[in-house]
Amino acid sequence: MSVKIQNIKGTKDILPKDSQLWLETESIIHNFMSLHGYKLIRTPIFEKTELFNRTIGEDTDIVTKEMYTWTDLDGTSLTLRPELTASVVRSFVQHNLQSKSPLHRLYYIDSSFRRERPQKGRQRQFTQYGIEAIGSAHPEQDAEVILIAYRIYQMLGIKDLEVHINSIGSQQSRETYISSLSKYLAPYKNELSEISQTRLDVNPLRILDSKSEKDKKILEGAPQISDFLTKEDLVTFNSIQSFLNNLGIPFITDNNLVRGLDYYNGMTFEITTKSIGAQSALCGGGRYDKLVEYLGGKPTPAVGFAAGFERLMLILNEHLDETKDVIDIYIISTDEKSTNSSLIIADKIRNTHGIKVVCETLRRSMKSQLREANKLNAQFVIIIGEEEISSGEVIIKNMQDSSQISAPIDNIENYFGVNYEYK
Repeated sequence: MSVKIQNIKGTKDILPKDSQLWLETESIIHNFMSLHGYKLIRTPIFEKTELFNRTIGEDTDIVTKEMYTWTDLDGTSLTLRPELTASVVRSFVQHNLQSKSPLHRLYYIDSSFRRERPQKGRQRQFTQYGIEAIGSAHPEQDAEVILIAYRIYQMLGIKDLEVHINSIGSQQSRETYISSLSKYLAPYKNELSEISQTRLDVNPLRILDSKSEKDKKILEGAPQISDFLTKEDLVTFNSIQSFLNNLGIPFITDNNLVRGLDYYNGMTFEITTKSIGAQSALCGGGRYDKLVEYLGGKPTPAVGFAAGFERLMLILNEHLDETKDVIDIYIISTDEKSTNSSLIIADKIRNTHGIKVVCETLRRSMKSQLREANKLNAQFVIIIGEEEISSGEVIIKNMQDSSQISAPIDNIENYFGVNYEYK
């Protein structure tokens, strides 16, 4: 007895009815990145586990609970990448890109993997797109990164966008703040959520990002990180805000905004929308000036963001009209001999004009083939059978107004678009 095998929980098939929107959106992002001088980088989907343990943080949920890790035959611990920044920086250092240019603008669209609870817009295999600007320590680079993230969503017509920004400061100011925050939270330890109790011992800063209402209430009286920033931190953060104001990017300063990965410093940001309910975050990012050095490169400042493609698709599918896949020409053939001619004609038209042509391969009735042409939203139908082959002329039918003409088989490509010589 045959057994029906289904996809693994937390993964999703992208069916043809959805893939067109994916392709179009990816194309928009590729073109948009190119306009801003960013170049595509691709890295392997798995890396040495050490890379993520060191960069993300051994005490984070991603490393302790969510990574897909296994031991290879040679004893090496390998992991499916849970995010892409670490892989991009590893590649940057390994290939010594910093010796080739003082500034690298890189972007990616690729898969990542985390074993977390699947929910709306969140899968265990998911696609991220994002950018990494490596080389500039100046606030205008931070502003450019936020601008690109914001304009992409704006360009795609997504409403109710909010940009939240913060500064978690330099290592010096952050250490002073963490000490003060820990002292404030210590008396409340038993009242905090279970995960925040753990974080209080290993990474108190991340408690600021807690979604627990109980934790949020406790944090209302907590010291603010903005009060611990150095003069240099404040100057940089004020400059970023000034750039955003001049660019017309509305933003909210959020003192509780910290990023969940250990490598961030300085500016952090998120873009949210109310269009997808509780899971409102569309993208997030910030500075990670120590990461290149930490992975063996020379001290190099960097800033970037990562965004979930599934959440983007969720919004676009809900707010855009259904995408229609329009076929330019459907060729109807009525017997084996005319089927052979239809394949030749289709190949000739595609090569001459680069337009979509579909041939009948199921040998259905004329009525069924016309029904299929309508289903595919064909603009034109070419009808070819024994009679048409004998006469050397086929019938071209306009499916919009039902008008039709006869056209010579040997010259049919000249009846569509501009006349190019077929080679």
